Amino acid sequence: MPRVSEHDSGDLGRRIAEQRARAGLSRAEAADRAGMAENYLEYLETSAAANPGWGALTRLAAALGTTVSAFGGAGLNLPPGRRRAARRPILEALSAAECRDHLDAGGVGRFLFMAARGPVAIPVNYRMLGNDIVFRIADASSVAAGTQQPRVSFDVDHMDDVLGEGWSVLVSGTARLVTAPAEQAEVAALAIAPWAGGERDTYVRIVARETTGRRIRAIE
Repeated sequence: MPRVSEHDSGDLGRRIAEQRARAGLSRAEAADRAGMAENYLEYLETSAAANPGWGALTRLAAALGTTVSAFGGAGLNLPPGRRRAARRPILEALSAAECRDHLDAGGVGRFLFMAARGPVAIPVNYRMLGNDIVFRIADASSVAAGTQQPRVSFDVDHMDDVLGEGWSVLVSGTARLVTAPAEQAEVAALAIAPWAGGERDTYVRIVARETTGRRIRAIE
């Protein structure tokens, strides 16, 4: 069975470990209550790709006095931060390498620019092309006008209410529409699926000038 360090564990594993700690149980005690092998529980807590069945999660949730939805980070219809903060949270700056690690994963970020109503943030799917951020928009959208501004930003973040942890990375720089045929072919190869769907055949490329990041981490 594959093993990885706890530093590399996925959100599911970290939530399981957090719920077990809250229950005051050792790994052996929790596994015994859930009717599973201790080394399997260790795998669930430390693997970045664990995919347990519903039955195993149900037994484990009952053993820890919680719910399966708590393992899955339930509450997507609510804004983050509604739960109480971790007992001992610390706020720390991310290094340039850590910021880049978060950005490299791709996914959904927010394009930030000034509009007539003031600052706006538009969620978009993005991918990295070298050190640049690339995403797709509708040609006639207000987002396209934002690319004409001398300074824009792009934010990527992740919040976990169950763990009381999160991180954010803010990239500031310049944006432009991709118009050269060779460059259009290059960004099309990234296969970016528009987050909002629809016809979004215009690509935006952000050249980073400054990148900073922060992390909220629970130390117990």
